[in-house]
Amino acid sequence: MSALKLPPTFKQVVCLECGHEMSPSLTRTACEKCGAVWLDARYDYEAVARRWPKVLRNRRATLWRYEELLPLSPDHAVTMREGWSPLLHAEGLGRELGHKHLYIKDERQSPTSSFKDRQAALAVSALRATGAEACVLASTGNAAAAYAAYCARAGIKLWVFVTSQVPVEKMRETALYGAEVIKVTGTYDQTKEVAASFARRHNLPLDRGAKGVPGKEAMKTIAFEIAEQLNWKAPDWYVQAVSGGIGPIGVWKGFTELKRMGLIDRLPRLAIIQSEGCNPMVRAFRAGKEKADPVTPHTAITILATGDPGFGYTLLYRAATGNGGTMTDVSDEEAFRALRRLARTEGFSVEPATAVAFAGLEKLLQEGVIKPDETVVVNASGHTLPVEKFIIGDRHHIIDIEINSKLAERWGMPEEGLNAALEHLDEKITSVVVIDDNPRDSRLIRRLLQRHRSYRVFEANNAEEGIELVRERRPDLVILDLLMPGKDGFDVLETLKKDRSTARIPVIIVSAKNLSEQERRRLEGQALSVWTKGSYDTHQLVEHVVTTLGDRKESLSASDENRDASGKQTGEKTILVVEDNPLDGRLLRRTLEKQKNLHVVEAHSGEQALLLLRQQPPDLIILDLVLPDMSGFDILEHLRVDPETRDIPVIVLTAKELSDTERAQLEKQAKSTWIKGDLDRSALREQINDVIS
Repeated sequence: MSALKLPPTFKQVVCLECGHEMSPSLTRTACEKCGAVWLDARYDYEAVARRWPKVLRNRRATLWRYEELLPLSPDHAVTMREGWSPLLHAEGLGRELGHKHLYIKDERQSPTSSFKDRQAALAVSALRATGAEACVLASTGNAAAAYAAYCARAGIKLWVFVTSQVPVEKMRETALYGAEVIKVTGTYDQTKEVAASFARRHNLPLDRGAKGVPGKEAMKTIAFEIAEQLNWKAPDWYVQAVSGGIGPIGVWKGFTELKRMGLIDRLPRLAIIQSEGCNPMVRAFRAGKEKADPVTPHTAITILATGDPGFGYTLLYRAATGNGGTMTDVSDEEAFRALRRLARTEGFSVEPATAVAFAGLEKLLQEGVIKPDETVVVNASGHTLPVEKFIIGDRHHIIDIEINSKLAERWGMPEEGLNAALEHLDEKITSVVVIDDNPRDSRLIRRLLQRHRSYRVFEANNAEEGIELVRERRPDLVILDLLMPGKDGFDVLETLKKDRSTARIPVIIVSAKNLSEQERRRLEGQALSVWTKGSYDTHQLVEHVVTTLGDRKESLSASDENRDASGKQTGEKTILVVEDNPLDGRLLRRTLEKQKNLHVVEAHSGEQALLLLRQQPPDLIILDLVLPDMSGFDILEHLRVDPETRDIPVIVLTAKELSDTERAQLEKQAKSTWIKGDLDRSALREQINDVIS
């Protein structure tokens, strides 16, 4: 990596809240004086004005052409020729709307078909330039795909947190680039909170969007291009649909810098458009407020579903009110009508978020806010391009986590719910690659590990496929057979250790090969341990894997002599919690294990519960009735027909609305039934103590 080069024109970073001036930096995250997180880059504008626009004539048509007003030298660029998108005169749409001076800034032409490629290009370039190897991002869709593509190009591991409302095609596209996609069941604002907590927990850089320097600086190049494409003039209006607002925040900054340098003679008015189903900015603007109150999004256009825009709204409010701009909202139906009109009149296929901008344009024209002789530029921020499922294959998993917990809500413990979600996520993001030419053996190891943990286990059944899979997935652990046709396990190990990106991944050998002394020496320092097929204890192998992956807190078998292979200590009572919501399950386990002499085991499906019951019958079962593969009533039937389990007491804990027939059945088959929304923690503990004592 070359030494970090900041352009000589990049002079300082300024706090947007208190105005404190600091030295130029790409990694600064907060104001030294007041601790605020909204920071802005400032430049030597006089020097730049003397160079522009003469030098621009001979530069490549990318956003890096504006290097003097960017915080990073092009020498560090991770680029795919982003920027310099077409500015097209929308004659057909203009005729239909009765407006001759209408232009479309066609950001669909960007590498991943959205304006977020600009942000990703500069942010990922900054990450690589400062030595980052991984990054965490929360996104409503477009930024996820853009960052995933640029991180793939830069060799940076990306963790993307998206809401469950993001279209699955966008998730697939993001996964295609090799990013780890975590789908959060919650709002976008909750998703951002989970992403930030995950980044802190794992000491990873978190993309700060409009708050940080790179994001805004990338977006202002849209303004530079528009002015240059209009022969160094600003339009009368700039129109864009917003979620958090990073686009127009950056664009407005770009125009103000151009005016400061004397390259344009006036500033455009901003028209900020939101969906009616998520319009905190518009509500605050109409009320004349500088701060927006958060809202809960209710819109089908999920890319625009930021319920709490924070200080970003304040910046846009000041820009709009200070120059005659406006904010308005449109319904989803109006947006989809505008989408069809744009396709019919201009041949443009755009995403629904872009259609919101065009619907807002129509509304402002109808209301006379935009005058017939005024020049308007609308940002076509993204394309409708889908990604077909078949090109992804089954290696690319999207990880689901639930952050809503009925028990946490009931017991007033929201932080416990978040911590439980993060704990469960830590386990689910842990990945293992098994390389074995015998599919039965690789499948056996996968099932063995997944019986006890929520690890993602990927299988490869030849050396070449295994090497490619390790490079693609960069797992936390490799389990490797030595006896394979063609390239054997020794060759695989040597290849992985020579590759800088895979050299530090620990490798466990599980093989039937009888090793010579020379072969053992060859493995020393390369493999973590060697296990012989057919003679190893499965619990010991899993325990070794769990310990290697740093999950000692919930190890399968304790190392001390007072615990058996299941982790149960002598004299403890075992409670099996069968709960499909891992947050509720973990919160319940934490609550119960505060009592002495209780050992709690979790199952998140009916099949897993029945397997655990066969392995070691518990002293008590706490059972949810709604499970992904069978109902709790099915499990109760299994218990009653098996002599080994028919006498195990069951407490039902569920959020399901019960019919009279179901209540009657539970009265016969369960000790008691508790409803999650009404659950008293102390009463439940008392009941459990009565049952197991």
